[in-house]
Amino acid sequence: MTRTEGKTLEFKRDLSSPRGVLRSLVAFANTAGGVLVIGVEDGTRHVRGVPDAFDLEERLANLVSDTIAPRIVPDIGIVPWRGTQLVAVEVYPSPTRPHHVRQEGPDNGVYVRVGSTNRRADADLIAEMRRYAQGGSYDEQATPEYGAGAIDLPAVAEAYSGIRKIASADLETLRVVTPHQGRLVPTVGGLLLFGRDQERLQLFPDAWIQAGRFLGTDKSLIVDQAEIRTNLVHAVEDALDFVRKHSLHGADIGPVRRADRWNLPPVAVREAIVNAVAHADYRQHGAPIRIAVFDDRLEVENPGLLQFGLTVDDIRRGVSKLRNRVIGRVFHSLRLIEQWGSGIQRMTTACLDAGLPPPDLEEIGARFRVTLWTQGAQLPALDARDRAILAAVPTRGAPTTAIAEAIGLSTRATRTRLLRLVDRGVLREVGSGPRDPQRRYFRAL
Repeated sequence: MTRTEGKTLEFKRDLSSPRGVLRSLVAFANTAGGVLVIGVEDGTRHVRGVPDAFDLEERLANLVSDTIAPRIVPDIGIVPWRGTQLVAVEVYPSPTRPHHVRQEGPDNGVYVRVGSTNRRADADLIAEMRRYAQGGSYDEQATPEYGAGAIDLPAVAEAYSGIRKIASADLETLRVVTPHQGRLVPTVGGLLLFGRDQERLQLFPDAWIQAGRFLGTDKSLIVDQAEIRTNLVHAVEDALDFVRKHSLHGADIGPVRRADRWNLPPVAVREAIVNAVAHADYRQHGAPIRIAVFDDRLEVENPGLLQFGLTVDDIRRGVSKLRNRVIGRVFHSLRLIEQWGSGIQRMTTACLDAGLPPPDLEEIGARFRVTLWTQGAQLPALDARDRAILAAVPTRGAPTTAIAEAIGLSTRATRTRLLRLVDRGVLREVGSGPRDPQRRYFRAL
């Protein structure tokens, strides 16, 4: 076995400890789906096989049916492998989440996948799953303890200055306020975006940005820091100012004036910060958005796992699910977000165009981190076929079929090559998902 365990893959030696297997299947169903393979040692990846695959397949089907609620229907199959057999269980992201292990109950038996581990979901995460299954988002909820006067109207007018005039009716259209028992009240998103300081900070004391400049490449010595507690629209600009303050590196001397040069592409920095603010989980307590500037990199980290059903590979390919619909809608109307799902790809392109590595994207615990590196990247080695693919991709991009025809390979073989080049940061893929027939490939180098 060459693949390692991760968010969507787990190995089990056997079914001697069914509780761990059930927790993994529940976690897959609640998060982004996945495959569990029985007959492989999880540490060494040594393939042991299973002695009676058909019996194990039946036992496992009964176990899943009897002990997971609501019921899931995974695909269970027997996989031959070098003279032995494995049992593979594929679980799809579930529309009826949250699922739980019956024996542990609906409060303690709900699990999600974090990296290659299963994590018990707390009450807030379970509530978010239920909202997601019902098609709602946390920031659309009403805050009936406050009236519409908690929205700072001059702050709204300032944010939209030069874009459009905002009337009172627009606040309801943008879901900054919402009807509740015959009156208009702020939504969670409305308070976070434009709430007056007293009300916003009282209800969301942890919705702020912690920024720090560290000497060297670790956090042993901090040389500057800031606590950004303004509303989210101002917070984006304040955070950018902090990074700009510590990211200038050298200058271009022209015939008339000197132009300072960033050691990071401004487009990539803006995208990283905007994405963190737009996708943060504002239910979490004691978990601000964090920005850390080091000598060799910038880390932007927000509370919250990826939205249910998403993996890091998905977002690299432009698949997006917005956690905060009010914040996303307002950011889009303010032109902070240009196109849904394009932020990571735009960030990646900006880094590659500047001769820098593509950003690192990681789920760490219950947080998501983007790392932008300031050191130049070495171009990956390409073989003759890879170079032929790059030559066949025009500036406007091309679909798989056109590239396959140009290089003389089958569509399937070409697709495999294309995905490899996307993973290495040589190409970028634009489309709604892996099955989108209209997806196109563009050169990233």
